Amino acid sequence: MFKKFDAKENIVGSNQMKSSIQRAIKNKLVETYPNIEPYINDIIPKKMSLKITKCSDHVELISSETEPLFFKKRDGQYYPTLRLLHMYPDIMSKVQVDKGAIKFVLSGAHIMCPGLTSPGAWLPEDAIDTDTPVSIYAEGKTHALAIGHTKMSTSDIKSVNKGIGIDNVHYLNDGLWRINL
Repeated sequence: MFKKFDAKENIVGSNQMKSSIQRAIKNKLVETYPNIEPYINDIIPKKMSLKITKCSDHVELISSETEPLFFKKRDGQYYPTLRLLHMYPDIMSKVQVDKGAIKFVLSGAHIMCPGLTSPGAWLPEDAIDTDTPVSIYAEGKTHALAIGHTKMSTSDIKSVNKGIGIDNVHYLNDGLWRINL
């Protein structure tokens, strides 16, 4: 999504967010990410003024004065940026890929099922449904290297073990990672 993203070319406009919209977005975030509730007032304080930045390809960024916090495409769900996820790592479900998948994930490739089921990879015991946002960690690394959403449930990933398991939507060093607002 942000592979060739450039702020000068892709940002269309930016507006100050109304407080009512800000409250609605906070409620939607807590609904989507239940683990974010203890941190939501630290991430988006009541008196903080947020901006909605509209980009090409129907992408919206929600940002503070200094950095983007969340993004979404069209009418989809909000995803936290990796910078925010590194500060609050427990707000999303986690999966882990093996060492062989790292270079492909960092170049923007989707995560294949064998990279999630091989030795060194890890899927949570409790099932994750289809189209659920997840943070993607790598074997031996402490911080997330990408954010994506599942194309199939974790039980299907384990049983089928073929094809794309997770769509990669934001990864380290892509256009959103390098953006300066």
